[in-house]
Amino acid sequence: MASFERPADPNIAPSPWVLRFAALITPHGTVLDVAAGHGRHTRALRALGFGVLATDVDVAGLADLRTDSGVVISQLDLETGAWPFVGRQFDAIVVTNYLHRAQFAHYKEALANDGVLIIETFGQGNELLGRPRNPEFLLRPGELLEAFSSSLHIVAYEHGAEHEPRPAVRQRLCAVKTNSPVLLP
Repeated sequence: MASFERPADPNIAPSPWVLRFAALITPHGTVLDVAAGHGRHTRALRALGFGVLATDVDVAGLADLRTDSGVVISQLDLETGAWPFVGRQFDAIVVTNYLHRAQFAHYKEALANDGVLIIETFGQGNELLGRPRNPEFLLRPGELLEAFSSSLHIVAYEHGAEHEPRPAVRQRLCAVKTNSPVLLP
C-alpha cells in the first residue's frame, strides 16, 4: 500500500526550492527528474532550457510531453531491479516527494562534474501532520547531510515544518559535485 497519494492536480506549482537552485545547473544541461509524477518540475526545467529525462513508475501525467524533443520519458520502477542509468551522467538530478534511500549512491555516481543534486521530501515529524506517516518514507533530521556531505559540496539544507502548500515537515538539500566554491543564486 502506498504511503502517500499522488497529487491528482497536474497544475501544482513547481517547488520554489527546485526553482531557486535550478540557476546552478549548467545552461542547456540535462536533468534527471526522479519520480516525475505529473511533470511539474520537468515542465519548469524544460521552460528554463534544460533537457529532461523524466522517470516514474506511472508516466500517464507526462503524456503531453512526448512530443517535446527536449524531454525523454522513461517508465521505470526505480525500487526494483538494477539502477537503469549506469554510465549516464546528468547535469542535475531533481527528486521531490520521493524517498528510496538505496538510490542515494546512484545519485552521486550519476552526477556529472559540477552537477547539482536537488532533493525535497518529507521528514520525521510529518507523521503528526499528514501523509506519509510510514518512517520508511520520512528522513531523520540531518539524514540528507549525512548521506551526501562526504562526496558533494552542500550548498543549502533545511529541515522543518511548513504550512504551504499543505502542513508538512520537509527536508531539503541542494549539493554540487565539485571541490570549488559555488556561486549562490
